[in-house]
Amino acid sequence: MKLARYELNETIGYGIVDGNSLKTLDACPFTDFNETGDTVALADVKILAPTKPSKVLAVGLNYRSHLGDAPEPQNPEIFIKTPSCINDPEGDIVLPDGDDDVHAEGELVVIIKERTSKVSPDEAAANILGVTCGNDVSARTWQSDDMQWWRAKASDTFGPMGPYIVTDIDYGDLQLETRINGDVVQSQTTGDLIFPVPVIVSFISQAITLEPGDAVYTGTPGTTTALKDGDVVEVEIEGIGVLRNPVVS
Repeated sequence: MKLARYELNETIGYGIVDGNSLKTLDACPFTDFNETGDTVALADVKILAPTKPSKVLAVGLNYRSHLGDAPEPQNPEIFIKTPSCINDPEGDIVLPDGDDDVHAEGELVVIIKERTSKVSPDEAAANILGVTCGNDVSARTWQSDDMQWWRAKASDTFGPMGPYIVTDIDYGDLQLETRINGDVVQSQTTGDLIFPVPVIVSFISQAITLEPGDAVYTGTPGTTTALKDGDVVEVEIEGIGVLRNPVVS
């Protein structure tokens, strides 16, 4: 099932993607919901980031191809992005003043279904609603120079996410591809994650309670590429779709 969050006539709702249409829902997918019986055309709505999370967490160094000279971590290396950085599909990634080395990082993003605290990996898996595409936009100069990554990872627009949450999918083996202006700059399977999704969620839950709708970015593969004004970034994950964002100064 593909779930979309959308805006139509200044009203925000959720729906199930059915071809070129959305079957509208009477509630958000983090609670009990039913189909309303109505449909709207995908072409008539604005697709939004699929959740408004209370928390956004992310994993660094979770593909061996991204480690460089760094040793393989013993536990998931977690950092925090802010909810205010979340960006819609087709939303502009705004390059900030003060850092001219901003990179795209295509990632699988996990969306939490139920309140999750101090769970095992098996229990964590049961608390996941689904997965979506994400871009952990990163300002490298600030990431290197600042004591904390607050602006390097969480500046406004630095958290594109979407277009859909996909449930009932084997997120342990999905092909991920990042493209800039159509050129492939990252390509790897989520089967190569050092720490798989349930382990990440379980680890986070030992210290931080995850709430319905919270998002966890799971890490980026390979090397990353700097962005410039006028670029278009696409993150495509098998079975989910394409997250597309223009880049502006």
